[in-house]
Amino acid sequence: MSADLDPVESPESSDLSGSAENPRPPLRFAYGKETWKEIAFLLSNLFTAVAGFVYAVVSIALGVGLAVTVIGLPLLALGLGGARLLGRSERARARALLGVRIAEPSPHPRHTGFFGWLWASLKDPVAWRTQLYGLIRLPWGIVTFTVGLVSLVVLWPVLPFLARGLANGDRGMVRGLLSPSDELERRIAELESDRGVVVDTAAADLRRIERDLHDGAQARLVALAMGLGLAKEKLLEDPEAAATMVDEAHGEVKLALQELRDLARGIHPAVLTDRGLSAALSSVSARCTVPVKVHVDLAERPAEAIEGIAYFTVSELLQNVSKHSRARSAAVEVWRAGDRLMLQVRDDGAGGARFDGGTGLAGLAERLGAVDGLLVLDSPEGGPTTVTAELPWRSRPAA
Repeated sequence: MSADLDPVESPESSDLSGSAENPRPPLRFAYGKETWKEIAFLLSNLFTAVAGFVYAVVSIALGVGLAVTVIGLPLLALGLGGARLLGRSERARARALLGVRIAEPSPHPRHTGFFGWLWASLKDPVAWRTQLYGLIRLPWGIVTFTVGLVSLVVLWPVLPFLARGLANGDRGMVRGLLSPSDELERRIAELESDRGVVVDTAAADLRRIERDLHDGAQARLVALAMGLGLAKEKLLEDPEAAATMVDEAHGEVKLALQELRDLARGIHPAVLTDRGLSAALSSVSARCTVPVKVHVDLAERPAEAIEGIAYFTVSELLQNVSKHSRARSAAVEVWRAGDRLMLQVRDDGAGGARFDGGTGLAGLAERLGAVDGLLVLDSPEGGPTTVTAELPWRSRPAA
């Protein structure tokens, strides 16, 4: 008798060769990508530190050394302007390799004339901090390059810990010296951006008013003038035809007045001026295609500008409810919370509203942000949708 025996692999041979059913895992790096980014930052520190140190020393030495001549201070101002560019590149390097998110400092202020530019450049705090960053970085760059390179070759088991510790030191330097100087500077940058939004919005509103006047009331008034002129000519020849023309002109006058009232209501409704936010919101909710409950809890009226912004914010949100929500009912609440005016519009519609969905919410959020306001959207698929807006509270001046 004979038996066919399959060869039996030893555990050692199985471990070395693997099997078709259990293939070996692919080779991969021992450390995560964040660690390798930190190592790359540390190894590149030496080259950027040398460049920054040489630039700072040369630009400051030339500017200060030649200050007794007419070219010294302009050279120093140009060197400070170049330091801003170096600071921008260092922020980009830290953002890419260390994940440090730092807001860009406010732009260099624009001044007319040579001496205005010179004085603004010489007292630029952002440029001086960048020069200081370049001066103190050389010894630190040598240390981080040396430790990183030696650890990569010899001390690789503890390399992640060393890299994280040294990279945290770099993060502190970048945040301390290359970030905007203080909250005031950041606030100035925000206000400059918001001012652009306000200017664009005001220009768009002026163009809309001009278009409405040109295409609506102005066209009707022109037709009215022509009709009255023809009626005047026919007054003696054909009194009945002249009377008909005057009657048509009377109708045109009524339509022109109605269009002017609608235009004035779009600029600033009279009910808001006379009776306040509660009555104005009740009026605008009556024009909504779904039933709207309005609740306004304000002990006093806010400033006219804030009141107007609140009115138009709710008006635009209710237009979205009418056009897009497919809701059966909606609610508007207005109240004061400390130094903020709170607005909330809710509906039981289909939900799914987004800032990029073509409903105008993104533009509304920008306009609110321009006056230090905030717009929060909560609209899951299937509804309900809740939009909350905040505005700064400013009391109405005493009459």
